[in-house]
Amino acid sequence: MATKKQLLIVAHAPSPNTLKLREAIENGARHPDIDAVDVVVKAPLDAGPEDVLACDAIILGTTENLGYMSGALKDFFDRSYYPCLEKTQGLPFAFYIRAGHDGTGTRRAIESITTGLRWKLIQEPLICRGDYSDEFEDQCGELGLYVAASLDAGLI
Repeated sequence: MATKKQLLIVAHAPSPNTLKLREAIENGARHPDIDAVDVVVKAPLDAGPEDVLACDAIILGTTENLGYMSGALKDFFDRSYYPCLEKTQGLPFAFYIRAGHDGTGTRRAIESITTGLRWKLIQEPLICRGDYSDEFEDQCGELGLYVAASLDAGLI
């Protein structure tokens, strides 16, 4: 039997709506047709370099805070960057932003850090802009499904 791959979801969810988005990502990733992927979900303050080193792909999630990623996700990167720098090059990743405005600064910050890590962006970032919409949950579910299915099929 083949070894299961691991999908790590590190997402900041400080409100009921952002928790719904993180749960939608997880539910999509745990689709019943996906057999060979274990899904691990952690808040940024609970995740660290050991989690990144153990995974085969990662989905990051954050709120837009003052035009930047959440402090919790930045803390995760601060603790994980150097321990992962030489060991996770090419790591497939995707991310989503719950943006009250446009998400531009948050996107730029995440892309800057992940470029330094030499991770491989596998899908255009999902930016959930403006007032909250239930559609965001559908989009997050699709993102989780896409990444997990890609791992399951050996595409990433």
